[in-house]
Amino acid sequence: MDVLVERDGLAGRLTLNRPKALNSLTHDMLRALRTALDAWAGDDSVATVVLTGAGERGLCAGADIRAMHDDAKAGGAGFREFFRDEYLLNELIARYPKPYVAVMDGITMGGGVGVSAHGSLRIVTERSTVAMPETRIGLVPDVGGSHLLAHAPGELGTHLALTAGSMTAADALLCGFADHFVPAAALPGLLAELAHRPAAEAVAAHATAAPASELAAQRGWIDTCYAADEVEEILTRLADSGVPEAKQAAEEILGKSPTALKVTLAALRLARGHRSLAETLEQEYRISCAALDSHDLVEGIRAQVVDKDRDPHWRPATPAEVGPEEVRRFFAPAPTGALGIG
Repeated sequence: MDVLVERDGLAGRLTLNRPKALNSLTHDMLRALRTALDAWAGDDSVATVVLTGAGERGLCAGADIRAMHDDAKAGGAGFREFFRDEYLLNELIARYPKPYVAVMDGITMGGGVGVSAHGSLRIVTERSTVAMPETRIGLVPDVGGSHLLAHAPGELGTHLALTAGSMTAADALLCGFADHFVPAAALPGLLAELAHRPAAEAVAAHATAAPASELAAQRGWIDTCYAADEVEEILTRLADSGVPEAKQAAEEILGKSPTALKVTLAALRLARGHRSLAETLEQEYRISCAALDSHDLVEGIRAQVVDKDRDPHWRPATPAEVGPEEVRRFFAPAPTGALGIG
């Protein structure tokens, strides 16, 4: 079973169980998570839901993007349904009526963020690597990630989104992706206590202070450079800042899909004004459906995962060539209609 659904005392345990694929999500896994959460919501014998990942490498690396590549080449119908069910699951997790404890130990990226970072008790460890790396493959941060990034302090979210950068545990706490730091060695004890103790008490008993955030020390140049509302201006500010880390960020951005960069920046700016996560998920659904019809999504996954040559040929090739009409296309209504939650 790719999702283990178990009872452990007062806790309902959900374990993503594809360790060889870094627990990447399939459509059947989304359905299994939804079925369990729907059942436990009304079950008085379940006090807490606990999400973990099998294996030693992480909670979840995201969706199965090789399957996304193949489906997009065939027209994208399968992943339009995948995205619909995924985003509805993300919204359910955010409003779940019981404590939802997500253990974001190890790699937690993309769709892995979606099934964890909207929970009520989000735990990171010294092994955590949290990221929304979608611009690497010609996609835009989704699963509610654009909501979290848009509301991170200052322009940290913009920096992370455009560079596809990773967060340490302390960075994730700073940026609002996590709530508590628990040393990895303490996780077995925490999981055991969640079976018979209120979730908030159990987590508090094992949580400790996190190491210092690497991003916090860089807020000055990040907030200044990323405050611009055009990708080209951000790149100019980064290059002219005189800060080595800023120059490195510009180089990282230039390797990403120019179209995805411009759509991502527009999406984050709009998400800041949204009333709710649900409204942002509606926007993400429109964007992701449009991406399934784009050249860059197939090309980005080909370069990163299929052929692994790390040499994507983006179309258009530069941000300056991506006009406003192309960006607006990603915000048009999805052919399959709205999610119905925003």
